[in-house]
Amino acid sequence: MSMIRDLRHVVRPTLRKSSGPYGAYDAARDPSASTAVVDCAVYRDGKRLQGTGCLTPREAMLRVREAGGFAWIGLHEPTEEEFSGIAAEFGLHPLAVEDAVHAHQRPKLERYDDTLFTVFKTVHYVDHTELTPTSQVVETGEVMCFTGADFVITVRHGGQGSLRNLRHRLQDDPALLAKGPSAVLHAIADHAVDGYIAVADAVQVDIDEIEIDVFSAPSKGSTRGTDTGRIYQLKREVLEFKRAVTPLLRPMQLLSERPMRLVDPDIQKYFRDVADHVARVQEQVIGFDELLNSILQANLAQATVAQNEDMRKITSWAAIVAVPTAVCGIYGMNFDHMPELQWRYGYPMVLAGIVGICLTIHRTLKRNGWL
Repeated sequence: MSMIRDLRHVVRPTLRKSSGPYGAYDAARDPSASTAVVDCAVYRDGKRLQGTGCLTPREAMLRVREAGGFAWIGLHEPTEEEFSGIAAEFGLHPLAVEDAVHAHQRPKLERYDDTLFTVFKTVHYVDHTELTPTSQVVETGEVMCFTGADFVITVRHGGQGSLRNLRHRLQDDPALLAKGPSAVLHAIADHAVDGYIAVADAVQVDIDEIEIDVFSAPSKGSTRGTDTGRIYQLKREVLEFKRAVTPLLRPMQLLSERPMRLVDPDIQKYFRDVADHVARVQEQVIGFDELLNSILQANLAQATVAQNEDMRKITSWAAIVAVPTAVCGIYGMNFDHMPELQWRYGYPMVLAGIVGICLTIHRTLKRNGWL
């Protein structure tokens, strides 16, 4: 055994030199080539083993089999070629590998032999000074997690949802990390759901702003219905948020309620808290969707009422203008014998009659709320 260990110590430096820091699986690849591996480390008794920051996935597993513990490999948007070697080394199921590489999956929990495959949607709130009909409110990404007895492989897609700070926090809590790969799985789930809570609070502010704008008194010269585009855009963003939250509730309930060999019993208790948070955010998102529907309907109803008011005003003025039009039309006909045609005061009397009738109609319509 001592000869084998000596041989490994001789071979490993060569492998590291050929693969580069955080190199991809293939040890023979060009060291200057880019790699999808963000971090690869071995943990034993909750502590990161020294000198495991530059390991390839194969070397990490050799250290695990030699010294115990588990390996945590983090990747960012790997290609099929980059991930195929890792999948072969860890015996990952082809269907799960395909999902992890191509992304665009709904949140789910699947079991393949001795591996749990979990998909999380990460959500990020996009800051904006003013909500417009084209504003992006919610940006989503994905984190796939392969959890085995002695390894965790995380595959991240999108520019959001980095797990670097999460890894550092776990490394600062050796007692929790000593629970094994299931502790990492719980931390990732909790991290994703904490993001949901923050986004839900921020979206609530946007909805409150829209609600105030719709139901406040319109300013002079403004027209109702101008907020429709903003409401519809926010509704689309909430729908994207809903797609990330709703499917995750069932997987979290399974992890918290159903005994699983790959999940430590002490860690399973923590999944209940995560499931409760997901349920709460789900209720919020459903409430957002229903509230936006109500706001949109109210905004459209206000626009319809404003149009009816405009039509009533137009009709009222048309009725007033119809009086002089009719009188002038009658007296414009070429007849010799017309009432008061030869009277000295006939012309001013007709004008006075027109003005009096118009004023009477205007007063009546205004009293009835048409003007």
